[in-house]
Amino acid sequence: MRHKVILSTILFCFSAAGCAELPEAGPDHKNILQGATSVAINSPETVAYNYALVDINQIVIANAVDIDPGSFFRSFGGGKGPAPEILIGRGDVLTLTVFESKSGGLFIPADAGVRPGNYVTLPNQIVDHDGKIVVPYAGSIQASGRSLPEIQRDIEDKLANRAIEPKVIAALAEQNASTVSVVGEVNLPKKVPLKQNGERILDVIALAGGIKFPGYETFVTLQRRKKKATIYFNTLVTHPEENIFIAQGDTVYVYREPRRFVAFGAVGVAVGVGASSALTGLSGQFSFDQERVSFAEGVAKAGGLLDERANPGQVFLYRIESRRILESMGVDLRNFPPEQDAVPTVYRANFRDPSSFFFAQQFPMRNKDVVYVSNAESVEVTKFLSFVRTVTSTVSGVTQDAALARKAVTYTTSGKASPF
Repeated sequence: MRHKVILSTILFCFSAAGCAELPEAGPDHKNILQGATSVAINSPETVAYNYALVDINQIVIANAVDIDPGSFFRSFGGGKGPAPEILIGRGDVLTLTVFESKSGGLFIPADAGVRPGNYVTLPNQIVDHDGKIVVPYAGSIQASGRSLPEIQRDIEDKLANRAIEPKVIAALAEQNASTVSVVGEVNLPKKVPLKQNGERILDVIALAGGIKFPGYETFVTLQRRKKKATIYFNTLVTHPEENIFIAQGDTVYVYREPRRFVAFGAVGVAVGVGASSALTGLSGQFSFDQERVSFAEGVAKAGGLLDERANPGQVFLYRIESRRILESMGVDLRNFPPEQDAVPTVYRANFRDPSSFFFAQQFPMRNKDVVYVSNAESVEVTKFLSFVRTVTSTVSGVTQDAALARKAVTYTTSGKASPF
């Protein structure tokens, strides 16, 4: 009978208008679903995103690659071979010297007297908006988009019928067109003129004063016409083939992006002393703060595994992995479309196995990885028992409150003074 009274009291409380106004952070999921005009939701049993689950082992470690977001060499080439030829462009200033084999020609008069040589230096020529220069007796010469030897031969051909065996030497007096813009997190953003022997990515960054922040926090984007690629700065140092030749008109953008990973679940430290101590997770974002971070180091940065909550056999790392890398690990990808190059992947480590610590120390983490440590099954039981204790204590409180309410009503109707 007493249990029926308690149950009736609870039901009465939850059906009353006052009890419906319990404190909440906002509308719950039922309110949101019921209030929606249109819905496009997945069933709780549906996997929203197909992914591959891979246990970390020797084969996985042997084929794990700490890849960058892109590659200059694969995107543009130019890592090997000679430097690209620097061509004349609009705004460049040229110096022209014309030689004749003897006096009495077009430029060297017969009564020239004692001269250091049979040549004449023309006034500097600026390559105009149309990409041309004007040479006396040769007329308009196309200069933009051509090399200095090509310009020299063109002038010689047009002077051949007027000068005596003319030879022309063209030199670049002022370089304004063949430059590279280096901007962003460098100490001296500027336009860097290119030399005929070639400049590489690291060369132009050095000429711009070098990077402002540590290499492990720095990325470099190269934009060439309508194409661009981004690479981790330290890769330019450790992989020489990525330090490609720069081309005129390129833009090099250096920016800082501290590499981070996210960790949540049963990670962190215990607070308090004794069996009743509260647990607090150390979930959140964590910076690499160094060039390389292993899976084991990442878990340690997140505070390690909570003894009272974590399941050491179920520690996961989420990332988007290259199909090529997964295939090299022997992962069966037949259920993924053949054209899908980026595969959502969950790597799992079993820290109950002592050898997994060696694997985790060798497995490299990447920017924006997600570490998740699942709860032990016993934790779910503890949660349920805690809920039961909360309910029973609530029932006891409701019963006491109901008894007090009955006393108050009795004294009020009898006209006696309230004992409260």
